[in-house]
Amino acid sequence: MESLPEAVLIRILASIPAVELVLVCRLVCCQWKNLVDGAELWILKCQQEGLTREEADAENWQNFYFLSKKKKNLIKNPCGEEGLEHWGEVENGGDGWKVEELPGDFGKEFPSEEVHKYFVTSYEWCRKAQVIDLRAEGYWEELMDTTQPKIMVRDWYAGRSDAGCLYELCVKLLSDNEDVLAEYKSETVTIPQDNDASWTEISHTFSSYGPGVRFVRFEHGGQDTLFWKGWYGVRVTNSTVTLEP
Repeated sequence: MESLPEAVLIRILASIPAVELVLVCRLVCCQWKNLVDGAELWILKCQQEGLTREEADAENWQNFYFLSKKKKNLIKNPCGEEGLEHWGEVENGGDGWKVEELPGDFGKEFPSEEVHKYFVTSYEWCRKAQVIDLRAEGYWEELMDTTQPKIMVRDWYAGRSDAGCLYELCVKLLSDNEDVLAEYKSETVTIPQDNDASWTEISHTFSSYGPGVRFVRFEHGGQDTLFWKGWYGVRVTNSTVTLEP
């Protein structure tokens, strides 16, 4: 192997699974360590697997590769297919949370055909939250502290056309000790009665948030403004939290 041209060796290494490159191949010798730590190998792996990025934007191709491969929605049960499973710190004001089928009474279909259900609130404040453990999801400490990948937060909300309602979103980035290192809180959105029941997306991107982030706490909720018994409050679905390469 020592006699192989470096370009050939890089092509051989690029055929090896990424985790083995970092945990095994990198420890073989100084030459292999330098290749695994370098950009050329990871650029090739990205090309082979269809992961594209503007060259000028790529500072660490190894991190870009791993973040791209790991990218997924970290919110569990975002559309209510499992009831309230995975949602904690639930506040059930009025008649509490309920899951309904789209489009629902006086509602509209969701923009994506993949979403079939939504959560709906009642006549007093209903809130629910999820806390995402980034290490448990495979985002190691050095990556979070040094690369600080962008953390994208999205949520969708709608009212029913015959009732007004309120909606709020609050997302916090937490340390090991649950200190708040960064926070996004929407204003209280007011949807009037006799609205068109259309779905609206709200989003926020955390970047350059500093070292120490280990958890993401996502909370949303709302209520109706007419205080009608039942489930006439804001509807929410398809919540997402992703780490962007």
